[in-house]
Amino acid sequence: MQQSPTATNNWSFQPLHRQRSIGAGGGNHGYRYQLNSVPENNELTTPPPNCKPLQIQIGGISSAAANPFPASASATASVGAAGEKTTTKRRYITARKKTKTTMKMLVDTEREEALNLQIEFEWVLRQEVHAILKQLRTILVECAHRFPVPLYENEGKKTEKFILSVSPDQLKAVLTLTGDAITQADISFKLCKAPSQTQRTSITHDSPWKLQQVQDAANHLQTAINHIDDVDDSYHFKTSDEVLHVIGNILDALQRGRTSLLVPKKKPIDELIKGRNMKSLVPNLPEDLAVSFYLQSHKLIIAVYQLLNNQGTMRFDSRQAEASVQWLNDVLLLLMNGQKLCQQLKDKISVFSVYKDFTVGSRSPSALSY
Repeated sequence: MQQSPTATNNWSFQPLHRQRSIGAGGGNHGYRYQLNSVPENNELTTPPPNCKPLQIQIGGISSAAANPFPASASATASVGAAGEKTTTKRRYITARKKTKTTMKMLVDTEREEALNLQIEFEWVLRQEVHAILKQLRTILVECAHRFPVPLYENEGKKTEKFILSVSPDQLKAVLTLTGDAITQADISFKLCKAPSQTQRTSITHDSPWKLQQVQDAANHLQTAINHIDDVDDSYHFKTSDEVLHVIGNILDALQRGRTSLLVPKKKPIDELIKGRNMKSLVPNLPEDLAVSFYLQSHKLIIAVYQLLNNQGTMRFDSRQAEASVQWLNDVLLLLMNGQKLCQQLKDKISVFSVYKDFTVGSRSPSALSY
């Protein structure tokens, strides 16, 4: 039977019939098998096989392979030994639960850090502040002993001799420094408008030249030590503001003391000429000349000023000489060490001052056992 090209052959599952094949010569040449074909429009006579769902048994729970995905994503149905259906719920850790867990860990960490800071804060207030103040007082008392004036068991009135000169004989001063005053000096200098002429004057014991910078620095140092003495050893600081207030007062006094030695006050030439110390010079100088003694850093300096009238314009010429003073160097070094110690304590307390609720006894009773 010849079919159209577009038709498809539908082969049936019919038994193959064995037929004898006879050749042209009439002999038997064996058997041949004939497969009967059935058109695709005919119904199959052989029914399809009966397919049953494949059952998989795992750990006492059976599931149908024909339906591997249950209807609910949160539960699966299984048949128990007694034939009853049981539901096994699946637990999921959602992103929200993870976030809550992370936040809780962060909060616990912050609480632990705050507790540790509180414990350290109380220790600093009760122990370290007093220890540093005691150490600071030792430094400042040692500084006071270097001053040439009476201050904290320091007898003062130390006498030292200095020679200040500028070659070639432009300015020379041989003087004696006793305490905070120049008690004796021989001064000679050459004038600018008359280089060949030498001007001479002196300072005597009857009228010493007062160096106010020494007394100012000593007063500020005394103030700093008084701020430390105002804090009793048995006093317990309760807040960071209390400590910062005390340290701030000490730092201000020390800074003023160093500044008085490092940066002398500048005065106009007219004030120098009419100054009180100019009356200490014997003989007195002409009204167009002025002499000044001052301290700058570790040096004692003498300066001579001369007023000049240049075609109606007033100007002044100056010469100066200097000498190094050892006790000034020691005092400045000790004051600087005191300032560093104060600043270190201030920086440490400033860290705790960020936590405004930090006070002694602000911890819970369970934390006070630390």
